[in-house]
Order: sequence, then structure tokens, then C-alpha cells
Amino acid sequence: MPKSKTEKGNWGEDIAEQFLRKKGFNILHRNWRCERGDIDIVAMDKNCLVFVEVKSGSTEIFGPPELRITDSKKRRLYKLASLFLQRAAESQLTNDSNRFDVVIVDGTPNKYVVRHYENAFYI
Repeated sequence: MPKSKTEKGNWGEDIAEQFLRKKGFNILHRNWRCERGDIDIVAMDKNCLVFVEVKSGSTEIFGPPELRITDSKKRRLYKLASLFLQRAAESQLTNDSNRFDVVIVDGTPNKYVVRHYENAFYI
């Protein structure tokens, strides 16, 4: 298993990115950053702009990674997505709709399961 929190996060995001690409998503950004934080993955799923939160870890150790997506985390992601959309409008990136997905990578590099929740939450 990766040692540091950053290594664990990168491992989970690598797996999530591969998973989404196989599903036909076009990855636009990974770790899109601004002054308020970062969005793990920004992708297009057909004509839908998707903001993806990735959580990785082992259920056996800390319980389901889904439990770490708190209401405050959802509000922060919404604010970050709003900033992304403002900046995207300036660069003429257009889309029909947008949504928030969650990808869970549960396990270790030797044995893991990926769970994808489309439209995982609304603000």
C-alpha cells in the first residue's frame, strides 16, 4: 500500500481515472486547483460536465470511504465547481449539463473494488 496520504490519494485517483476512461469519459483535468482548493477529476461524459470526488482506502481499517464525504465537503465541492464553471465560460468551454459523481477505490493495490456513484449528490 502507498505510504503517505498523498501517495494513497494519487493511487486512488490513478485507478479512478482508468476506470472512468474505460467507461468512455473524457478526462479534462486531474487535481484542478484554484485558491479555494481542488477538484479530483473534471471530465466529460457525453455532453455532461462531471466533477468527480475520489475517495480511496480500506473498508477493513476505517469503514467505508463513502462516509468521508461530509456535507461540508459537498458544499466546498459545489463552490469549487462554480468557480470552475465561471472560468470555463471565459474559455468558451460549453456543455449541456453538469453533475457530481463519486468514485470509491476500496482496498489495497493488490486487491480493490471500484464503486462509481453517478449524480452522487445535489446541493
